[in-house]
Amino acid sequence: MSTASPSGTTSRWRRLQAATDAVHRALDARIMMGDPFRDRDRYGRFLAMQLAIFRDIDVLYADPALRAVFPDLAERRRLPLAEQDAQDLGLNLGLDAAPIVPPALAGPVDPPTGMGWLYVIEGADLGSPFLLQETVKIGIDEDFGARHMRGHAQGRGLHWRHFTEALDAAVLTEAEEARVVAGAEAAFARVNRLFEAAGLATPSPQDAPAR
Repeated sequence: MSTASPSGTTSRWRRLQAATDAVHRALDARIMMGDPFRDRDRYGRFLAMQLAIFRDIDVLYADPALRAVFPDLAERRRLPLAEQDAQDLGLNLGLDAAPIVPPALAGPVDPPTGMGWLYVIEGADLGSPFLLQETVKIGIDEDFGARHMRGHAQGRGLHWRHFTEALDAAVLTEAEEARVVAGAEAAFARVNRLFEAAGLATPSPQDAPAR
């Protein structure tokens, strides 16, 4: 894997976007149907899901090969912010906010696979402003309980562009390209599993049918 990009290549992130568009849209719709911002109890479940995914990928931020591709990778790490959010809301880090299913990434990091996972996590940040419009209704914002959704000082758009430019600049073999896509698909599948494990697939009490 190299970081010197050949000219005339198709944007990798656009290819990833096209390859995962259907599963991405389905996941977004499923999460919103779970009504995770109705109250603090359901938001706590959402935060547990977020904590689990951030813990899954935390190993990626220290990987030398990925740091060579993304020079600002270390500052993109959001696990400490999510853990602080859990403390804000009084979640027990040893139990309530523990990983709710076994870790997804174990053993040595495969950089192309990691690139796919990071694409999903970084892309999710672009939707945070819309989520924050909902969390503020239950007293949760970028300074309390939703710090992990806080935008970068340079702006989300520019922060995303820096990420995608670095992603596109890496030169990969055909097999490595396939592993990037597989990594992104695995990340979306993982979020789906965590969504279910957090209990968000179960209707909230207000939605339960009357007997």
